Amino acid sequence: MKILIVDQVHPILTERLEEKGHHPEYRPSIGPDEIRRSIGDYQGLVIRSKMHIDRELIDRAGQLQFIVRMGSGMENIDFPYAHSRDIACMNTPEGNRDAVGEHALGLLLGLMNRMGAASQEVKSGIWKREANRGTELKGKTIGIIGFGNTGSAFARKISGLDCHILACDKYKFNYGGHHVKETTMKNIFDQADVLSLHVPLTQETRYLVNNNFMEKFRKPIALINTSRGAVVNTSHLVDNLHKGKVLAAGLDVLEYESSTFEELHQNQDLPGHLRELADMDQVMLTPHVAGWTHESYYRLSEIAAIKILRYTGQTTP
Repeated sequence: MKILIVDQVHPILTERLEEKGHHPEYRPSIGPDEIRRSIGDYQGLVIRSKMHIDRELIDRAGQLQFIVRMGSGMENIDFPYAHSRDIACMNTPEGNRDAVGEHALGLLLGLMNRMGAASQEVKSGIWKREANRGTELKGKTIGIIGFGNTGSAFARKISGLDCHILACDKYKFNYGGHHVKETTMKNIFDQADVLSLHVPLTQETRYLVNNNFMEKFRKPIALINTSRGAVVNTSHLVDNLHKGKVLAAGLDVLEYESSTFEELHQNQDLPGHLRELADMDQVMLTPHVAGWTHESYYRLSEIAAIKILRYTGQTTP
């Protein structure tokens, strides 16, 4: 098969495909217009987030048999239309789930111990011990929404910290175990001290976390978001940080990212509440890198190769 790879991947992907007689073309600098002009020549397409795979592109892809999305999110693929055209759509969430789980834990520990604010103060010659007193996680209740690859990985990472872990997944059942309790959103609203989000971006989850949602928590919470930026309404989050309903927030994703996740939206003024959020010392922000470690860079490509070769019948399930 001729397989077009339009985003950065580890060389292991092309090596594995070539070993099995395929013809991968690694073109990470290709633009959307060129992809649309040439897509009809390929049987396979490997992407990250460079462009939206819409009906027009799918209609041009007369030979396309599969699309592989590196990572977990599939929101940039018109999946129902691709399915109607018998195009298989695959993703590789197994490749970076541990990276996301560790990053979420890092944000949480940083917030609970005020590491970001304290670091900036010390670098400025300010030495405040009492103001930067931390809060331990032992005995706290951690609520996880979404218990797929990243949600379950995060649960494993925090399972040794003597926390109570509650998880809710609307589409998954019977996943509870010795370190996590399967529960309802009502119980998370009633008991959680920390909330970590691990859901895809869909019409159902867009602005899931808004004023109404946050008002349902019985206790003030710390919020961690390593899923998608638009799952959280930023202006409502700022309001709740001011009110003390949200004590702290660790965000690897922002609703103002470009569709490629490579930058904040260009050619527009960033809203005041985003600047306000960035100025809060109880907020930690990272640039959508939770799933992008040196190890996951390799593992994502390795998993992609395995899934493509499984699809072509060239490797064992």
